[in-house]
Amino acid sequence: MVTIAPRSANEDPDAEGTVHLTVAQAALRFLENQYVERDGVRNRFFAGCLGIFGHGNVAGVGQALLQAEIDAAEAGTTPELPYVPGRNEQAMVHTAVAYARQKNRLQTWVVSSSVGPGSTNMLTGAALATINRLPVLLLPADTFATRASAPVLQELELPSSGDVTVNDAFKPLSRYFDRVWRPEQLPAALLGAMRVLTDPAETGAATVAIPQDVQAQAFGWPRSLFAPRTWHVARHLPERSVLTRVADIIRSAQNPLIIAGGGVIYSGATDALVAFVEQTGVAVGLTQAGKGSLASDHPQSLGAIGSTGTTAANTLAADADVVIGIGTRYSDFTTASRTAFAHPNVQFVNINVASLDSVKQGGVSVIADAREALEALGPLLGDYRVSEEYRTRTRELVSRWEAKVESAYHITDDTRQVNQSQVIGLANTLSDPRDVVVGAAGSLPGDLHKLWRTRDAKGYHVEYGFSCMGYEIAGGVGVKMACPDRDVFVMVGDGSYLMMATELVTAVQENLKLIVILVQNHGFASIGSLSESVGSQGFGTEYRRRGASGRLDGEVLPVDLAANAASLGVDVIRVKTAAEFADAVKVAKAGETTTVIHVETDPRSPGPDSESWWDVPVSSTSTLDSTRTAYETYAQWKKIQRPFLRPSGN
Repeated sequence: MVTIAPRSANEDPDAEGTVHLTVAQAALRFLENQYVERDGVRNRFFAGCLGIFGHGNVAGVGQALLQAEIDAAEAGTTPELPYVPGRNEQAMVHTAVAYARQKNRLQTWVVSSSVGPGSTNMLTGAALATINRLPVLLLPADTFATRASAPVLQELELPSSGDVTVNDAFKPLSRYFDRVWRPEQLPAALLGAMRVLTDPAETGAATVAIPQDVQAQAFGWPRSLFAPRTWHVARHLPERSVLTRVADIIRSAQNPLIIAGGGVIYSGATDALVAFVEQTGVAVGLTQAGKGSLASDHPQSLGAIGSTGTTAANTLAADADVVIGIGTRYSDFTTASRTAFAHPNVQFVNINVASLDSVKQGGVSVIADAREALEALGPLLGDYRVSEEYRTRTRELVSRWEAKVESAYHITDDTRQVNQSQVIGLANTLSDPRDVVVGAAGSLPGDLHKLWRTRDAKGYHVEYGFSCMGYEIAGGVGVKMACPDRDVFVMVGDGSYLMMATELVTAVQENLKLIVILVQNHGFASIGSLSESVGSQGFGTEYRRRGASGRLDGEVLPVDLAANAASLGVDVIRVKTAAEFADAVKVAKAGETTTVIHVETDPRSPGPDSESWWDVPVSSTSTLDSTRTAYETYAQWKKIQRPFLRPSGN
């Protein structure tokens, strides 16, 4: 029998064995006793609670966290669920998600918010978590269950429905949603959330909305609710008959290709992937989430694949007769909007824990853990090896691409203004093998995908499922909390920085060291380039004053982002040249606190071209020559776009 010790005299169970706590106190007590186990390794699932208080959670969750903190201090310990205040609710979710990704989905944070805008600020974070299949538990406060004071401040009123609140907006964005109208509903809601959060195939945002009056309501809970509970994270085994079919397909391949996605890393299958490709010689293209599953200098590594990929990976993809997708969502960037695979009889093998992803592109579906599937598939292939011609071509293509990377990195004069590729090259070269680079939006993710040389499975962290502007610094906070022994390089453009710079304050508060590289190019450089490519002439993408003509074509805005960063309590170094940048990175590496390196870059020097495509529809009729020309190019690419729906039995 498990004995649950009371935290204080107020928690002594009564004669019937019940513990008297508020709903908020009970929820947090339950959460701090949840564990996960995989491969015999067990750890607490929730690292803590991120929150911003307002009416709705200040007297419920806030009071419960305070009481737990005081009780722990009196006992001479630290809280089991430590509280970390953030500056923006969306950013707190990003921090929790980044932490979960760095922990391979085996640990995350609780995020608490107030009623109304506090809750709805988390919607973007919920979508990001669910799209990226990363676990986070959201506890948005809600309006009164009793409606005694309705309408309360910040309450949404609909004439057609009295029970709808703004939190209903979480339903399509969450993998699990429940609302606790009464205390008795809490155990089932929390158990339901844990089921989803710990399921590799189902995980994402789990949202449990608790009305503010219910949060503060006392109830008698069974002691068993607070017993430590361990959730086993299963490794789904592949069916033998399906693997036999897969082995037959691979053995028939002359030009096979592996696409390694995030599932390879989350399942801890990197060693299994290395063993598989060394046995067979099959080359590997890496998605954004999968980058790091094979080191950049491995002979079978082609680097990034797709719209932001290398020419090596995309050339082999065009000729591949068998594509083996492992743990990939097959996003449009990975498939180059379904133009990457040009072989007329290409076949797909899809290995994934999620059935949704296993059926994409058609082909044979293997619903299984990536590590288990690779380890079982290797012996079935026997003496299958790719040809020497294939190996030679792989080496030649990689060598040509590496020459382009070296050229992009190369600096002939370290006293001149640097471009973005050179900034990436210097940061990559000056970082340690286990350091982590973090990115999310703008032109940086594409260049990082192509140019950053990964040396560690967890050394590359670019959020590209939602590609959410503002994620970078908040995500860097989460990564650093997850791996305090590594330096974290946050790569962020000026546009994304302006959306959510405030989490620098959280880094200062928590004594976290980040190296933030703030690339200043005075606008939305990525969308500016995209706008040019679709014939929209970069409209609305530069940060300029409104001119006499009424258009935004005046002087560049006199925004001083370095001064802004300094005002938030971090160290700031301004640089323009390569020599200054290299010195700044060395100073930041040697430091113990967060440093922002503000670097002016030349936006007219793009990185090497992937020679690939991304489907962004162009206006089919226009009076602008630029748009008409862009549409002609677009129409040519559309001609080679394919559905890839082949019979699974062939």
